[in-house]
Amino acid sequence: MANSLKIFSGKASAALTQKIVSYLDIPPGDSSINIFSDGEIWVKYNENIRGCDVFIVQSTCAPAENFMELLIMIDAARRSSARRITAVIPYFGYARQDRKDQPRVAITAKLVANLIRTAGADRVLTIDLHAPQIQGFFDIPLDHIYSSPILAEYFKKINITDLVVLAPDIGGVKMARAYAKRLKAPLAIIDKRRSGPNQTEVMHLIGSVKGKNVLIIDDIVDTAGTIVKAAERAGREGAKNIYAACTHPILSGDAIKKLKKSNITEFVVMDTIPLSKEKKIDIINTLSVANLLGNAIKRIHNEESISILFD
Repeated sequence: MANSLKIFSGKASAALTQKIVSYLDIPPGDSSINIFSDGEIWVKYNENIRGCDVFIVQSTCAPAENFMELLIMIDAARRSSARRITAVIPYFGYARQDRKDQPRVAITAKLVANLIRTAGADRVLTIDLHAPQIQGFFDIPLDHIYSSPILAEYFKKINITDLVVLAPDIGGVKMARAYAKRLKAPLAIIDKRRSGPNQTEVMHLIGSVKGKNVLIIDDIVDTAGTIVKAAERAGREGAKNIYAACTHPILSGDAIKKLKKSNITEFVVMDTIPLSKEKKIDIINTLSVANLLGNAIKRIHNEESISILFD
């Protein structure tokens, strides 16, 4: 029993956790999560976890209760004498609030990191942080892995000819360049700027996409405005088929409506955030990070390096 591997799930990542335990060929951890009529969350582990190596899988996507649920699960595991508690956070919410970009605002990503540590987590495992420097916000070990091997392998397999990788904004250049290198494709960049106060954005395309198939890469797609506008600009520049891919499909607001009207042929996403039924439109193709996370969990449990997962 001592040092046994136990994997538990919050409600936001139940389907993903089931895939992870199936890949590892172990039973899922048995826990109960209830919500009282006043909205309070109650957690109980229905099995002995004393001395165990406990992994709690929960994305901190909206609503905020998902994050609160993770904290309560961590606290319950600590009070149940787990030997080590690893918070597995496929999507790390609040990552975009990583600095004071204007006066009198919170650095919420640091606050979230502090709360996870204070709740009792010994380690964090996450995928594709929006800002890699958030790793430095944690005072506990953090393993940061990438979905790029999965997405790059998928696009290699479908063998798109005359491919150009397009960064939808200047902030995405580093990620797009990494994909362009993996796919042995040229790189193009969308440069967005406002022509004046309250003026519409002017979009310049750096590079050539005329007569090419285009792949737009981003880490997070929230309202989908950025990738849809990038796809429209690429289309006006003479691109043929336009593909898009991201790790974390938040797809809030009218994102689905925008995608339905867009000229994007296929939008490939990962299952770090569960998609509701109305968001599963025809152009969206969901790939799973379950095997990637399963390998990382197994290697962490066995005290092995996870750097091999970056290749």
